[in-house]
Amino acid sequence: MKWTKLLPFTFLLVAIWAQTHAQSFNNLPVVTQKPPLHGKHWMAITGKPLAATAGAMIFTKGGNAVDAACGMLAATCTMWDVLSWGGETQALIYNPKTKKVIAINALGVAPTGATADFFKNKGMKYPPEYGPLAAVTPGTPGGLMTILAEYGTMSLKEVLAPAMQLAEGYPIEAQTANSIEGKKDLIKQWPYSKKVFLPHLGAKREAPDAGEIFVQKDLLETLKKLVNAEQQALAKGKSRKEAIYAANDLFYRGEIAKEIARGCQEQGGLITEQDLANWKVKIEEPMMTTYKGIEVYKLQQWTQGPAMLQTLNILENFDLKSMGYNSTRYVHTLYQAMNLAFADRDFYYGDPAFGPEEPMKGLLSKEYAKERSKLINPNMNDPKIGPGDPYPFEGKANPYLDLLKNWGSASLTAPKNNATLDEKFQESFTAGTTSVEAADAEGWVVSMTPSGGWVPACIAGNTGIGMSQRMQSFVLDPKENPFNVVEPGKRPRVTLTPSLALKNGKPFLSFAKQAGDEQDQLLLQFFLNMVEFDMTVQESCEAPSFKTFQMYSTFGNHERINGGLTLNEAMPSWTRKDLGRMGYKINYQERTSGPINAIYFDWEHGSFWGGSSNHGEDYGIGW
Repeated sequence: MKWTKLLPFTFLLVAIWAQTHAQSFNNLPVVTQKPPLHGKHWMAITGKPLAATAGAMIFTKGGNAVDAACGMLAATCTMWDVLSWGGETQALIYNPKTKKVIAINALGVAPTGATADFFKNKGMKYPPEYGPLAAVTPGTPGGLMTILAEYGTMSLKEVLAPAMQLAEGYPIEAQTANSIEGKKDLIKQWPYSKKVFLPHLGAKREAPDAGEIFVQKDLLETLKKLVNAEQQALAKGKSRKEAIYAANDLFYRGEIAKEIARGCQEQGGLITEQDLANWKVKIEEPMMTTYKGIEVYKLQQWTQGPAMLQTLNILENFDLKSMGYNSTRYVHTLYQAMNLAFADRDFYYGDPAFGPEEPMKGLLSKEYAKERSKLINPNMNDPKIGPGDPYPFEGKANPYLDLLKNWGSASLTAPKNNATLDEKFQESFTAGTTSVEAADAEGWVVSMTPSGGWVPACIAGNTGIGMSQRMQSFVLDPKENPFNVVEPGKRPRVTLTPSLALKNGKPFLSFAKQAGDEQDQLLLQFFLNMVEFDMTVQESCEAPSFKTFQMYSTFGNHERINGGLTLNEAMPSWTRKDLGRMGYKINYQERTSGPINAIYFDWEHGSFWGGSSNHGEDYGIGW
């Protein structure tokens, strides 16, 4: 056996040893494939090495964590790190001045004409995965400019400078270049995408080669227009904030909006100029629960984030540490708890701006979690786990008892009871998204999970902006989820889920990850690795995790596999056998930890610890 195959098992043994040697563990040599990051002044971590460098550039010019996060966001979008400028941005920000966590909702909305009947009349069970009809309105540009204007210190010109240099031309990395080549048949359907992505049209390899300078002239012009609008406003005596919002107006109500709408409609999409003009970023209150005194924050129910909070509430009823890290009992208990929370996600979560009102008070109550925890069979997987009834826990009657009774039978795609965890099915669970983590000595903390507009993206006209594919996260039948049926102006319930945790009133962890429906599964395990098993942040990022496929995918055909479970290859044979006897359908991966990016706040020593998983291109820099 190759020594690299033994490494994950080594990490497992180290984690178990750490459980009984917690007091002295942090003073011992750290056995990880990537070293932890350390910083005193700032920390910048994201999905691409060049984008992390962009964050460092902003910091070294005097920017705060918000400025740096916006710089990294712009860079990752320009580099197509499984997202682009036409996607969506979700963020949690800790403001040291108010000592509060702020939630940023920069998710686009369904455009005019996007109704359930529209898609049904085209013979679709769900909105499409790709193309102009998959697009909600762009959210990332407005999200970036709002975050920067409200909480940053720099100009848009300064923050976009690294991204503009990238748009002029940067050496494209193999992962993105090969993704373009693999999806080129789809890309060729859209003329503006073909122009940008396939510089060698007609050759055997039509995408750029790894290391080739990838140039995006149209995107560069769009970014220049935004900066020019800001600079013109400043020249007229406008404040920094007003000037940034002038650029925002150009994007959503000016010539850029006109070209996005025109280019979208030319290729068969629905987005109108009025859709863009009506859209606004929302600054919201986050959701929060406590786990053993630690405050854990997530975005609202238009994301899957509250499902992790629900799971933590359920798990508080068990002694996880005594079970042992990744033991049979531990894996089984977490799997069942996650399934209970994700079943609620699949039925109750949706855009709170639209009726009916989601029962979030009940869903996040400790009493509801205690009742749900009683449903866990300690000996077998329960393939029939479904949504509960949280309404009594907020003093109301459930208006959807009839739908609840028949949920998961007729309307949803039938669970794959005898299916294998094939590559295409797993890809539908783990596609898309990156993460951005930033912190500074002043106390600002930013956690982002931007996404949307990934390759193969349909580019909107001559803007260079790839449109989102987020429409597929809606359902068309209220029997599946009465809160998430598509209609114009509505945000879909998405998987995107940044995380912040406070301990003793101060930042404790900032953490996020890419990869669809598995995000809150692995973020939950990362959090428990640190809180229950005393791992360092880098160990927790690399530690072997497991994944459940017993919730409905938010993508594609919205399928699930009852008992579907991915384990790390290092899992010992006796645990594999035990879980197999408990009704699980198991496959294995060499690395299962992420990619997770995280910052731990070491208040004892006045420093930051940065962590980034040991696979993928995620990278960080600290100072």
